[in-house]
Amino acid sequence: MTDQLGHRARIAIVVPSTNTSCQPESEMLRPPGVTNQTGRISIKERPLTSDQAFLEHVQAMRDGMRTAIDQIMTCQPTHVIMGVALEAFWGGVAAADELQRELTERAGVGVSMGSTATVAALRKYGAKSIAVLTPHQPRGDEQVRRYFEDAGFLIPRLIGLKCPSPVQIAHTTRQHVIDTLNALDGDDVDAIVQVGTNLAAIDVCAEAERSFGKPVLAINAITYWDALRRCGIEDRIHGCGRTLEEF
Repeated sequence: MTDQLGHRARIAIVVPSTNTSCQPESEMLRPPGVTNQTGRISIKERPLTSDQAFLEHVQAMRDGMRTAIDQIMTCQPTHVIMGVALEAFWGGVAAADELQRELTERAGVGVSMGSTATVAALRKYGAKSIAVLTPHQPRGDEQVRRYFEDAGFLIPRLIGLKCPSPVQIAHTTRQHVIDTLNALDGDDVDAIVQVGTNLAAIDVCAEAERSFGKPVLAINAITYWDALRRCGIEDRIHGCGRTLEEF
């Protein structure tokens, strides 16, 4: 028997319980015959403006991630998206690769992460120098910068929005994202990367690509692209960025 709605793929998306952007953005990208199944890591909505609170927040996501994967695997998905952006970058390339290997073994199916998916997309474009937009506090920005530098990229500019709490990341206005992308662009970067799965930016990044004439990669779009291609689904999704249209 075949799943009636998800006969091509069932993609599990594991996100923090405070995340209200990753699920709806992923629905924008879903081709016919593919379903999205969301699992949530229980975390608190609280201010993240101190180092202690931020590190406790990261630990809570780390502690709950594996339980959430175990729970979502009961619906027998064919692939998993680990939609916790910070954990995907934490510790640099070696730590991210080890996390992806561990979660793949635990789930028993392929696992896509924003970090490794973004690097795969950047290499499709031959990008060497990138600018980065994050919603994070400085401690999170340090980890994102470390990861991309470990992966061999130059980072002339990185702007962290310092969103005050997990839920409020999703409250970032469209205009704020546009203004920040404009501040990041320049002749010294080959591409711009947006990270933070609760920062809704797919449509803004797609518009910026047309304006800037270079790749502007939104993490939710790129991670979903990685998941589709690793499931053997080659559908081109239009209007959500060049990567989903061209590769």
